[in-house]
Amino acid sequence: MSLHELESIRNQSQQSDWSALIIKGATLDDLDPKAISIARSLYITKNKKNAAEIAEWDDITFLNKAKLTVKGKITNAAIVLLGKEESEVLISPAVAKIRWILKDSQGTERDYEIKSCPFIISIEEIYQKIRNLKYRYINPEFRTLFPEEVDTYEPYVIREAINNAVAHQDYTLGGQINVVEYEDRLVFTNKGSFIPRTISNVLKDNAPEEVYRNPFLARAMVGLQMVDTIGSGIRKMFNFQRQRLFPLPDYTIERDRVQVTIIGKILNMEYANILAKKQDLSLVEIEALNRIQLNRSISDEEVSHLRKKKLIEGRKPNLFIAKPVAQQLDQKTAYSNNKGFEDSYYCDLILKALTEHGTLTKKEITELLWNKLPDVLSESQKHSKVRNLLTKLRKQDKIRNVSKGIHSDWFLNADNLNAI
Repeated sequence: MSLHELESIRNQSQQSDWSALIIKGATLDDLDPKAISIARSLYITKNKKNAAEIAEWDDITFLNKAKLTVKGKITNAAIVLLGKEESEVLISPAVAKIRWILKDSQGTERDYEIKSCPFIISIEEIYQKIRNLKYRYINPEFRTLFPEEVDTYEPYVIREAINNAVAHQDYTLGGQINVVEYEDRLVFTNKGSFIPRTISNVLKDNAPEEVYRNPFLARAMVGLQMVDTIGSGIRKMFNFQRQRLFPLPDYTIERDRVQVTIIGKILNMEYANILAKKQDLSLVEIEALNRIQLNRSISDEEVSHLRKKKLIEGRKPNLFIAKPVAQQLDQKTAYSNNKGFEDSYYCDLILKALTEHGTLTKKEITELLWNKLPDVLSESQKHSKVRNLLTKLRKQDKIRNVSKGIHSDWFLNADNLNAI
């Protein structure tokens, strides 16, 4: 993103905070009394020294102090968090809805529920829909017959993911916040661009962002303890997953949509343990390795950094865990399959096969090499590799090609018959 584009975002955020806009004609009657009561309790919990004083405030005074209203006037943020369900129309064409969907192992929808404002109540109701079962596993590092038992999902991670979606949703786009529950993962999505641009920026800076889409709403949610101090929640989510040896949160960032996937199980115990033991690895490095394991994109800068630390090998997009790490992970076979062999090995196979059979078609040569080519290569890349090997041997004048229409046959050159 260019400096001009970043400056445009900053100016837009400073000049127009949708969540702070006052709704003409809206009154205290448009807010849910139960939601106000819950908000007051949360506010008191965070400000215990002033609990007695806060309890004496009338609702308008409390809402002003909690930065949900402006001089008693109802804002979009107040409707989103505390508004009655029927008050959602007051923020139209914006939408205040959270949809929970349950899917089975085949991806078939089994159940769903849609909640509107007040979000301070709806978030808890959506949280209660999620089946947070016990997950049991035996960690070989501890050498015990008794399995570890943890919640499938750390409760903090679920709440933070939902609340972040609420705080950073671009309500002007008219979309819903989605929470999709699968057997082994949760997927949270919200509309709007990811202002820090990459998750690496968040983990690397370890500091609050300077610009937010809904600063009025976000600050109110911080004041009600719905989210951590702005910017620190994502790092805590990553640390919780790391401590549990679970895969880190997986962010998919698009132009107008952010998706966060939380996996509720250990995908590779050896991989999880080696990362847990390598205390010198930063969250940024572990997150980048996590993306490589999940076949996600990674920047040239990240590749260079991980290569310098001898953590990865290969070339983009075919990166894989480096040999020293693979050996510790008991992934020696996988490493060799990814690494493949030198070109001379494949060329020798082609020449020996031509010596034995006299002639081979391109298809037969491809079949000869296919399972021996690196696993990290895609099908198209494997075909390109075969084509390049044949071109190399032809230029060395070791083989020749005879084509008839769509048929292509390869032969050894006469000078090479006795050399094989």
